[in-house]
Amino acid sequence: MSSAIRILQGGFGRAALLDMDQPLVPHAHSQTHVLLKASGADTWFGVRGTLQPLTDRTAVLINAWEPHFYGHRPNAPQTLILALYVEPEWLARLDTALASSAHPHFYPSPCVEISRRVRALTDALVADMLYRVVMNGRMAEERIFELMIAVIDRFSEWRALRGTLRPQGLVGDARVRRAIGYMRENLGRRLEVAELAGVAGLSRAHFFELFRKATNLTPGIYFNVLRMETAFERITASNISLAELTLDLGFSAQSHFCRFFRHHQGVPPSEYRKVADVFDPVDRSVPQ
Repeated sequence: MSSAIRILQGGFGRAALLDMDQPLVPHAHSQTHVLLKASGADTWFGVRGTLQPLTDRTAVLINAWEPHFYGHRPNAPQTLILALYVEPEWLARLDTALASSAHPHFYPSPCVEISRRVRALTDALVADMLYRVVMNGRMAEERIFELMIAVIDRFSEWRALRGTLRPQGLVGDARVRRAIGYMRENLGRRLEVAELAGVAGLSRAHFFELFRKATNLTPGIYFNVLRMETAFERITASNISLAELTLDLGFSAQSHFCRFFRHHQGVPPSEYRKVADVFDPVDRSVPQ
């Protein structure tokens, strides 16, 4: 069974060290997403309709809101994966040019051959997550930022996209935006496409086509992204019980919520909570 070794969570987003031996369902994240192999067997992720290899020499790069899945082979050895889910708004606060990390074409290629520097920075962050008992927020942010800059500078379109900034997650069609707003207000309900289409003032078929064109996701996957983001925040930011969170997110039984969470993150919510280090935002105006 897959397990979480350690998770860092803060204003930067999340960094997860995951020991994976089970697949993940098609899903997406609102963050820019970088996957690097720490150790173990080579594996792959499905991105843009193709299987992208994750090896010692490659990284898998996934744009914000881009659908993907993990396809661990049956009976294959486990793979220790460093998964970074980095908030574009955090990157933009550190360097305004990096606001383009929210762009749907920020990474032109979903699989790249990494440099020695990226490999070294990956190994350093993995070592900290494995062996450093105490990590403070500044240390975590500096490690993650340094690694992300090494990836972004070489493998992204940040230079070409300067000046073409769009706000993170912005959807151009107002009808789709209304439906997304309705989703956010009703995370505790089971929503059908017909209901969302009614909110948008469209037929079911037209709404589904328009939503997918505007977001690159089906309404169901988009709704699941919103539920997972809420789960990450509330699991670590409060003493809410899993039973309460189950009801708040519209699941009829805690076992159903745990299965949903595990199929998207690889581990159950109780394990996520147990291994997550949560950091307050670092005040960059205060010298180190």
